[in-house]
Amino acid sequence: MSDITLDAHSVQISPVILCGGSGTRLWPLSRAGFPKQFLVLSAGGGNQSLFQQAIERVRSVNDSSIAVGNALIVTNEEHRFLALDQLREMKDLQATLLLEPSGRNTAPALTIAALQAIEGGKDPILVVTPADQTITHKDAFSKALHKAITVAKTGSIVILGIAPTAPETGYGYIKTSNTRDS
Repeated sequence: MSDITLDAHSVQISPVILCGGSGTRLWPLSRAGFPKQFLVLSAGGGNQSLFQQAIERVRSVNDSSIAVGNALIVTNEEHRFLALDQLREMKDLQATLLLEPSGRNTAPALTIAALQAIEGGKDPILVVTPADQTITHKDAFSKALHKAITVAKTGSIVILGIAPTAPETGYGYIKTSNTRDS
């Protein structure tokens, strides 16, 4: 998938799957040695783990206007074999595993993925997603992702999320000076 010839109106994206969680919030199903993102949950995922579902969601936007390149998987050293085993189960997938010696949160993980994505002079749009989410409305998500990529193609940073109903320090905050409700 990474060697797709693009026409003048196509855009190249690189999926970045953040897969470094430690598995403490869904205990006892999830634990340090087998965190949430590698679980197969019955809610809408069939026989794929949350990690595999995240990859498939981004791959699903591949069409004549969007070329999905090599997936960049950022995980930690401890989970490399879990990630590799689950990647092997996926058909026609090209992926690069980027290993962190220890988890250092999102900014360093994005930095290593961005540096890998631009290697060789490429300049793809990075589509970044955590590996531990459940998305039940896949068509709506795909439509939103298409729209986000179209906006990102103009040089903007696009963030998809759910409007909060209450303050929650566990998710952090994004403060902007100009909001676009699309």
